[in-house]
Amino acid sequence: MVSHLHASHDPISLASGFGIGNAGGARTGRSERSPGASASAHPLPWFSVTPNANHAPAPQWVLTLSCIDGPGIVHAVSGAVVTAGGNIEESQQFASADTGRFFMRLQVSAAEQEHGFEDRFGDALAPVTARYDMSWRLDVVGRPVRTLLLASTATHCVNDLLYRRRGGQLPIEVPLILSNHETVRDIAEFYGVPFEHRAIASPEERADFEARVLEAVEQHDIELVVLARYMQILSPELCAALAGRAINIHHSFLPGFKGANPYRQAHQRGVKLIGATAHFVTTDLDEGPIIEQDVVRVDHSYSPPELVQLGQDEEARVLRRAVGWFAENRILADGDRTIIFR
Repeated sequence: MVSHLHASHDPISLASGFGIGNAGGARTGRSERSPGASASAHPLPWFSVTPNANHAPAPQWVLTLSCIDGPGIVHAVSGAVVTAGGNIEESQQFASADTGRFFMRLQVSAAEQEHGFEDRFGDALAPVTARYDMSWRLDVVGRPVRTLLLASTATHCVNDLLYRRRGGQLPIEVPLILSNHETVRDIAEFYGVPFEHRAIASPEERADFEARVLEAVEQHDIELVVLARYMQILSPELCAALAGRAINIHHSFLPGFKGANPYRQAHQRGVKLIGATAHFVTTDLDEGPIIEQDVVRVDHSYSPPELVQLGQDEEARVLRRAVGWFAENRILADGDRTIIFR
């Protein structure tokens, strides 16, 4: 097996278009991590016999791929699964009329001999991926994705992500939180996550902070960087280094209400909807490919503090979904937009 996927998130989860992956093309690696993460439970039909409680669920693998659309792709991929002795547990696909590309996500288990299935599957896939010039990724379902959190003064997104992680609802591992303020330190300590504070009051300190981000990505084998209400603009150099593996969250008022106190501005204008947007970070400020959005209806009776509370709730929910989909290999890129296999 080749080395497991790490700091540079493979292009197939984000597909082509984000400028990520190896210079030579899409990575076709397979994880060396033991497939110990349990697969999602599937409901049993009414006539089934309840399985032995001592029998551990069989591991599953997730395959994501993209290529130029054409006939025979699904048949060829399914044939590779059968050849490897696998069983398709979940399958989703989409053909983009805009770009002419085909996208697919499969969850596969070993139908027969579990030992060595990952190698057999990779070998069976090789001629298929070569024939269709596919970008593809094979990973273990449920494997925690190593995630670096960047924060400032707001605590709601950091708290929600760490709470969901500890409760087993979010398949991420957080080895470090970096912040330009001390505000979230107590939350990090509560959840037992290392925390580093680095003030930013000058261009030199901003450069030092970003250098530490890149150092942490390398040091901790980071696959995803989350701007959990980190209120600093990333340099073009850092955006390029993190292309396709950095997610930001912001309120839905942009570009209408910029700057400080956007909720007070929204209150003064009498907005009827507030919400949040999660997107990939690019050099175009707050204009990267959108992953998730949501809104909640409000009216004239809501005060600015109430709008803030509702908005923060939406931000936390939207960011959580975006991070979860990334960790579960459900996001693929189709040009400047995303394909989400929920």
